[in-house]
Amino acid sequence: MKIGIDARAAIWYRGTGIGTYTYQIIKNLSHIDKVNNYRIFWPGNASKDFLEPSENFDFDVVGVTKDKFWEEIHIPARLADDKVDVYHVPQNGIGLPTKKTCPQVVTVHDLIPYVYPETVGRGYLKIFLHEMPRIVEQADRIITVSEHSKGDLRRYFNLPDQKIDVIYEAAEDIYRPMDKEACRASVRERYGLDRKFILYIGGFSPRKNVPGLIRAYHKIMKDLPEEVVLAIVGKRVRAFEELTNVVEELGLKDRVIFTGFAPTEHLPVFYNAASLFVYPSFYEGFGLPPLEAMACGTPVIASNVSSIPEAVGDAALTVDPKDMNGLAQAMFDALSDPALSAELIRRGLQRSNSFTWTKAAEQTLASYQATAQVSE
Repeated sequence: MKIGIDARAAIWYRGTGIGTYTYQIIKNLSHIDKVNNYRIFWPGNASKDFLEPSENFDFDVVGVTKDKFWEEIHIPARLADDKVDVYHVPQNGIGLPTKKTCPQVVTVHDLIPYVYPETVGRGYLKIFLHEMPRIVEQADRIITVSEHSKGDLRRYFNLPDQKIDVIYEAAEDIYRPMDKEACRASVRERYGLDRKFILYIGGFSPRKNVPGLIRAYHKIMKDLPEEVVLAIVGKRVRAFEELTNVVEELGLKDRVIFTGFAPTEHLPVFYNAASLFVYPSFYEGFGLPPLEAMACGTPVIASNVSSIPEAVGDAALTVDPKDMNGLAQAMFDALSDPALSAELIRRGLQRSNSFTWTKAAEQTLASYQATAQVSE
């Protein structure tokens, strides 16, 4: 079987959920599959060092710009010339050629522009709402990352069950338990975090509910047995104005620490150094940060809505993200009860180990095979 994959998201969006997904699926397919032949459409001269040399993986450079020429002319021509059996577009199907030269698989991670349109940038919202009906109709098979997202696909597009495969994501291998004291010393030196801290990583869209986290923290910070600050990691974006306004309103300038951007290689250090990780999002297609924190041996509090319970199972304290008192109480309990914290760490490590990118790649390959067989 010949398989084509649009791999550009692995470079363009590295550090995001979609970028991580594309990167890991290709990397793990190269480990598990030495039989089928792959044509990987790759952006410009970006490094391919994450892949082991493999005779069945060929790379086709498709330019460094997001140019319609590559999607509508070059890629379809190569798929036809090479007689590719299945073509996979992992980034929500965006970039799927309108000209269909072979069976197609797309990964739709979530339908946030349909469910929470007010939280999506205007340009992306326009493209997504315009393209998605064609994408899900044209694709022969759809991969999604949770049963919740599968339900959204059925609800908005009336798709049959047999057209959708649910394949869970996983924490990357870099997320693992490390020397806690060394990690605390590292974040102290690099980011000035010199006290115990609650950690948030995961972006600043309004659906992430970061203002709610700050307000919940304010409710319990004075009652904690020792001083614990709230560390919020991420690049400063437009949404920061609302966050800084909440911090100033509550008088928390010395207790809420905005670290700014942290490269991917620093994130495991943050997770390991934290006393608690909190993820109060209103909606996720899957939600990788809680699993990443669990894989690092950090206790987790997460929302009880959308796909998040599928990811965390019984290994986190789950709360209604709209319930500030409930979120505050869960944070207080996890920080003040060592036995509870230890149990969350134990369960979290066990839970995170049940998700692997090897398993995801195996299931993705099975999806390719099923697509090719149906189309024969």
